[in-house]
Amino acid sequence: MKFRISLFSAVASLLVLFAGTNQAAPKTLRALYVGGGCCHDYETQKILIAEGLEERAHIKVDVVVQGGSTTGTKIPLYENADWAKGYDVVIHHECFAAVKDLAFVERVLKPHRKGLPAVVLHCAMHCYRTKTDDWFEFCGVTSHGHGKHYPHEVLKADGAHPIMKGFPLGWWNPAGELYHIAKFGPVSHALATSKNQESGKDEVTVWTNLYREKTRVFGSTLGHHNETVGAPEFLDLLTRGTLWAAGRLDDESQLKPRKPKLIKAD
Repeated sequence: MKFRISLFSAVASLLVLFAGTNQAAPKTLRALYVGGGCCHDYETQKILIAEGLEERAHIKVDVVVQGGSTTGTKIPLYENADWAKGYDVVIHHECFAAVKDLAFVERVLKPHRKGLPAVVLHCAMHCYRTKTDDWFEFCGVTSHGHGKHYPHEVLKADGAHPIMKGFPLGWWNPAGELYHIAKFGPVSHALATSKNQESGKDEVTVWTNLYREKTRVFGSTLGHHNETVGAPEFLDLLTRGTLWAAGRLDDESQLKPRKPKLIKAD
């Protein structure tokens, strides 16, 4: 009897182990991060963002930073008609306000018009001023400038949205460059706001957009300073927003278990 029980236990253990090893592994999301241009520390921020996303979720981030520190460079990446081929989502973080070539901008937008999800961060909202609304329609907001640099609180506008799950009602942005939103898109949806200390207006700082009725876009004007980009709240938000844009946030297995940070004793 003891032999039979031991044999049964051994077989059961093997079956559990076999079942565990045959569970489908989460599919890794392929993301392209595009940075470069004026006024930001892209060399540091590309590392903070890529490592932050890959630490938090099953995401592989390829990084392209081009264009130096100018505002008018048409970066080589977009000269290729298939620049986005093979990616599940693109994170636009570039800063090229003086690029006004409409044909060039149309090439940037083409894969997104076909349904490629996107994330737009900070200075992406000030890019590609072609005297049309083409780029702003994609971003989901229109912004022409920003105020002084000051820390500010970020407050939930829609705590029920899946992107905002687990976030407090408000959190502190340690170093801010608050963008002024001149126009909020007709199908954009506000997720968080911050108080404009100069006008008293609540500026939308986090939102979603449904571009051309089919393409998910997650946007945030946060992200000027390295202190912001490296903050856990920003990286958590960016991770969830990226997964949402790609249609993967409903799959909890896409998120990696959070490992506690070890603090070394003095």
